[in-house]
Amino acid sequence: MTWMMAAALALGAAPAPGRETPADLVDPLVGTLADFGQLTPAAVAPFGMVQLGPDTDPANHAGYDFAATRLHGFSFTRGVGVGCGGAGGDLLVSLRRAGSIGPAPMDKRSERARAGLYRVRYGDGVTAEATATRGAGLLRFSVERTGTFTLRLDAQHSYAKRASATWHTMSSEDLRADMIAGTVCDQGRYRLFSSSRLTLNGRPLGRMVTVQGGVATLDLTLKRGDVIALATGLSSVDGEGAASVRAHELGDRGLEAIAEETRAGWNAALGRVQPEGSRAERALFYTSLFRVFQTPVAIDDPDGRHRENDGSIVRSPAGQTRYASWSLWDNYRTQLPLLGLLQPERAQDIARSLADLYTRGKAQWATPSEPFLTVRTEHAGIALLDMRRKGIADFDAAAALKGMVADSATLQRETPDQQIEAAYDDWATAQLARDLGDNALAARFLTRSQGYRTMWRSVFETPGADGDTVKARGLYQGTLWQYRWAPVFDLDWMIATTGRGAWLAQLHHFFDAGLFNMTNEPDIHVPWLFGAAGEPQATADLVRTILTRPMAHPYTNAGKLPQPFVGRSFALAPQGFADGMDDDAGAMTAWYVFATLGLYPLVPGEPWYAVSVPAFAHTTLDLGGGRRMTVRRVGPRDGLVVRADWNGRPLGDWRVTHQALMEGGTLTVTTRPR
Repeated sequence: MTWMMAAALALGAAPAPGRETPADLVDPLVGTLADFGQLTPAAVAPFGMVQLGPDTDPANHAGYDFAATRLHGFSFTRGVGVGCGGAGGDLLVSLRRAGSIGPAPMDKRSERARAGLYRVRYGDGVTAEATATRGAGLLRFSVERTGTFTLRLDAQHSYAKRASATWHTMSSEDLRADMIAGTVCDQGRYRLFSSSRLTLNGRPLGRMVTVQGGVATLDLTLKRGDVIALATGLSSVDGEGAASVRAHELGDRGLEAIAEETRAGWNAALGRVQPEGSRAERALFYTSLFRVFQTPVAIDDPDGRHRENDGSIVRSPAGQTRYASWSLWDNYRTQLPLLGLLQPERAQDIARSLADLYTRGKAQWATPSEPFLTVRTEHAGIALLDMRRKGIADFDAAAALKGMVADSATLQRETPDQQIEAAYDDWATAQLARDLGDNALAARFLTRSQGYRTMWRSVFETPGADGDTVKARGLYQGTLWQYRWAPVFDLDWMIATTGRGAWLAQLHHFFDAGLFNMTNEPDIHVPWLFGAAGEPQATADLVRTILTRPMAHPYTNAGKLPQPFVGRSFALAPQGFADGMDDDAGAMTAWYVFATLGLYPLVPGEPWYAVSVPAFAHTTLDLGGGRRMTVRRVGPRDGLVVRADWNGRPLGDWRVTHQALMEGGTLTVTTRPR
């Protein structure tokens, strides 16, 4: 069997009927069309640094557009589903027939993507395949025609600003580069080291490359059926670390073995949730969970070394892992709470990594010396409070509290939304201080957290003529109506101040008048407020509509559309999201997963979930440590809600605690036909 035939069989063969695993159901092409998700089909392992995938022309923020038919090459990193111009694109690699100019045409019919695997045929008969581990990636190029080809490795390529790109070695046995680039929105910088090894038909190539202006090239005379493989390790520390990553995570193994190991890793992570439903329903569920489990990323080299956000080199204690690459403004609401539920062991290391940001001088966005591309770290204290109250407490909470107190003085409080967001941070500081026994500090910060209330009453209680104007009064990507509901940490006060009847009437008006925006985070929790206020039927109906039906989406981050986009909020298609809806590092796909389960973390920082009607009739969750829970729906999905029970005990307030779930049992939601 030729190398090319083996590759085709590895990527093209379908799983046996009835034996599809969760990883087999994942479709990485979902959300990769234009501005519908800002996602990528890149090969990636769970929580992996490497996102090895295609760079197309044109492209979205993650380097790829499903509609594109031209290919620049393949790069190893990207920020997934994030804004601005994205970040990453490190080390762009291509193999083209010598003398080729411009992007290569892609054979879109040949394109395949699975969890941890990507393949496409392009140019003059070249097939590229990619797979990835946590910190390494393997590219394999197979050629169909004899001729002279040029292998090109561009260390200057980046989706953000490239500060520097330096090649330190020229041998194909260990080709090393040092790259510094801007993070998302160019708010900081990160430094990355790579170590690559080239083989021809499985044997060392033993050649020297030519370097000019940050680009390494090598001309090769290849025969039909020849296979060039590039194995690359990445490190935040140095070139030796990158070489160690490559040796430990890839070694001399072929693509099939590595891809199968990554597939097994995905099955281990995804398989902790087992829903029962149609293939399409399960595919969209697992594809969403696949996105949730991509951030933050594990950055330790095999010896435990990593770079911190202050530029220092540190070694993680044995048994611990350091995580980086944050987008907390987006995903502290949904994605991190979902990791706390479904990945509690990993969440413990994530909590330690977040807490250490405070001890080293946490910026609100990124520092000039990040270990990896990142976006922003606002609300880290809320995430830490949330995890600690859910039993994920093995981190230095006292040090984190000290950092949160210092952080409060730096928070922006000029615009109405900034005042609410700063108040939420101050509330979290007060709550953590109380939990740690510092009642004086708790009282001081609780008072500070309530300082927004006068402003809320004058600006948000009854939004005025500019209430439906995106960015009115300096708001960030939202309207006064959408931010009106943001103080979930002060929900009882909001309801009492407005009056329950008036509050519910305005909540109904918010949806009846089409003021809700599912495409951005400020108000994605609002459908769940009905249940919290005693109207679970309204929550169930709204959530089902968002999950299953086309709906009007009139808003973008910049303003309101002349004509709303009408379509599904989530779909199993390249246009997987509503127009302008970024996944934002798992924020939106985590919302989808929670909503499908009939659970929602309405108030991050308080260890309970709002309960609604689950999409699946039966779902089993493995919570680790031998604990399991089941979510059941008895009755039609579109029926009238009757009751919710936890282990047979009625949940009159439609809430269930995290502790109860983690002890194991059965959540049953009963409906009846309309």
